[in-house]
Amino acid sequence: MSSRTPVSLAAAALLLAACGSAPEPDQAETRKFEPTWESIRTHQVPEWYDDAKLGIFIHWGIYSVPAWAKPSGALHKVDSNVWFTENAYAEMYMNTWRIDGSPGQLHHFETYGKDFDYMDFTPMFNEAVAKWNPDEMARALAETNARYVVLTTKHHDGFTLWPSDVKNPNRPADQQHASRDIAGELAQAVRAQGMRLGYYYSGGLDWSFNLEPIVSVDQVAGTVIHDKAYAEYADAHWRELIARYKPDILWNDIGYPSTGDLEHILADCYNDFPDGVINNRFETGIEGDSPRHHDFVTPEYKQMDEITDYKWETCRGLGFSFGYNQIEGPEHTIGPDALIHLLTDIVSKNGNLLLNVGPMADGTIPEIQAERLRALGAWLDVNGEAIFETRPWDRAVGKTAEGIDVRFTAKHDALYAILLARPSGSEAVIEELTAPEGASVTLLGAEGELDHRAEGGGLAISLPADTAEAYAYAIKISPRP
Repeated sequence: MSSRTPVSLAAAALLLAACGSAPEPDQAETRKFEPTWESIRTHQVPEWYDDAKLGIFIHWGIYSVPAWAKPSGALHKVDSNVWFTENAYAEMYMNTWRIDGSPGQLHHFETYGKDFDYMDFTPMFNEAVAKWNPDEMARALAETNARYVVLTTKHHDGFTLWPSDVKNPNRPADQQHASRDIAGELAQAVRAQGMRLGYYYSGGLDWSFNLEPIVSVDQVAGTVIHDKAYAEYADAHWRELIARYKPDILWNDIGYPSTGDLEHILADCYNDFPDGVINNRFETGIEGDSPRHHDFVTPEYKQMDEITDYKWETCRGLGFSFGYNQIEGPEHTIGPDALIHLLTDIVSKNGNLLLNVGPMADGTIPEIQAERLRALGAWLDVNGEAIFETRPWDRAVGKTAEGIDVRFTAKHDALYAILLARPSGSEAVIEELTAPEGASVTLLGAEGELDHRAEGGGLAISLPADTAEAYAYAIKISPRP
């Protein structure tokens, strides 16, 4: 256990209590993971996470009250030199509000006045969140067929969505945390729906400690706070979240203090919860530091070009923003077809999709987002067999003779060829594919076997005449080639 002085007596207690009770002395030798990176790196990705394929991210906080950002475009599609000034992320409202002349600052001054501080949104958020129904939210998320949910417990503004006993020395008591235990109430509701729970925490960046706005991409690594007192504050927060709510996923963001006690935190967690997972954003951000440890990597608004031999998880919003942005419309929101094709592509290459919803301040999921979730859930109701519990096949990508994109997944003795558009005729010829003699070929959601034959080095498959319109069509071949 760390000898560093904690920020409070409550924090000290949490350092002892995290991840459940500490082992009895005579049990200590049975604990597999030691608080060293060498030991922690022996942790293996659990099967449940590899099987899960789809999670729901929730960005929700004070920023959900102003709910405004210039919809400048998706990350990586906007010039990085102006990204922070013209940020499309509504959850970054506090940062853009601080940048002189930014669209966010001009909007804030015009709407709320120059004397209205960002933290003045706190009572407005707390009043709105009193109306929130966690069971209703969890049911809506479960209908997507998602297997896990990750909540932003503390974003960069430093405001927590649980009643922490670890006090922020830079904020008055009424601006520390939400009036409801959102993290705890959601955990209970999510688990009641059979989904696993993860927590996001902004470990390296906290604008209640670091007051300088980020203006350029080059500044980001330098914003990670390495001050010892802050490191103990962040350590205590993570330990408190783990001890109280026992999350399955630790999803850190924007690095982590180099002076933190992360080795003990992770070793304790893995010992108490061997099937827990952590992401790759616990790095220090210090140039030259060796990598720490992660179970999966987290490309943002990106996906891999090929199958990887390591686990990854794309995170992205349904629109350009993670937090709710009241001015995002259909033109800024991914369509149902593109969303389903995105999930299929990611899964074919050994990834998961962490799809974000940005609730309004009162917890309502905006209708344009809810529509996309319903479409995804309905497609997975029929075709989930080709997604969940699958693994990559020999290759991820294929085409039909008429140029329709195909994605491949595999499970047990079956291959799934997922067509990302409807063939123009009654037959699809999947190039460079064969079926074993006597193989069964079926279309998920349709009855009976499909006629098929070898043709020109590919596999010609006759589709049912009454095939329903869909965003993608999953063909099952068993046994697989």
